[in-house]
Amino acid sequence: MSITLAHNNYGKSSVRLVKVARQPDRHDFKQLTVGIQFEGDFESCYKYGDNTRILPTDTMKNTVYAFAKLYAIEQIEDFARQLTEHFLTDNPQLSKVRVDIAEDLWQRIPYGGKPHATSFMPAGGEQRTAAVTGTREGMVTEAGIDNLVVLRTAGSGFENFIHDPFTTLPETEDRILATAVKVTWTYTNDDIPFGPYWHGVREALLQTFVEHESKSVQHTLYAMAAAVLERYEDISEISISMPNKHCLLVDLSRFGLENNNEVFVPTGEPYGLIEARVKR
Repeated sequence: MSITLAHNNYGKSSVRLVKVARQPDRHDFKQLTVGIQFEGDFESCYKYGDNTRILPTDTMKNTVYAFAKLYAIEQIEDFARQLTEHFLTDNPQLSKVRVDIAEDLWQRIPYGGKPHATSFMPAGGEQRTAAVTGTREGMVTEAGIDNLVVLRTAGSGFENFIHDPFTTLPETEDRILATAVKVTWTYTNDDIPFGPYWHGVREALLQTFVEHESKSVQHTLYAMAAAVLERYEDISEISISMPNKHCLLVDLSRFGLENNNEVFVPTGEPYGLIEARVKR
């Protein structure tokens, strides 16, 4: 019987770091979680225990911390590209490197009518994300947003769907639409102002969510994706995941009360999961 190593990769996950950039008049604060994965010529390690082509995952972790000291972390896409280029340059046994970064967002605490220079608070559970995949031929840069929590109380319905013997969901033209958006998009070139683009994509997503007359989560998801592609020609495709965080109307009739879309119970599970990838 012939046995083949069909695929392999290894790396370091959940490398957490905080970077304080100490400016003369303020401090800038970054909190990141970094993941690194290698693909390459490692078959001898798996088959024979030969570690001569293995860069330890502990070294990957240490490299992240060293680069956080050596380089200013202004845009996480640039930081991911610096790490990717370093690993490819110094390790000829590698064929592919992927670096994923999630940034926990913080904001300055208001103090005396203005943002404080050295005190911060979380900006919610939302994360800015980036992923860079590098080979000898070049790099592909992705950016994203995770856990963008949004809700609207009007302009959303769900009607004319299939009814089979197990369907109990009532049709409605007026419901709460709530979700935690996860989105990633791919850039077509390397010369991108990553920060302004990230904020612009976020703005396009939020504006469309607010304005769109939604016939379904699928309907609004597509409109949000299209709005991003229409705004930025340098984005080739976008993937969006939108869990439908249900708010169910409470039956108050047993108390002799009429519930005119006012009182709901939010449910965590189960939930609908709507996802799509939209290309130019």
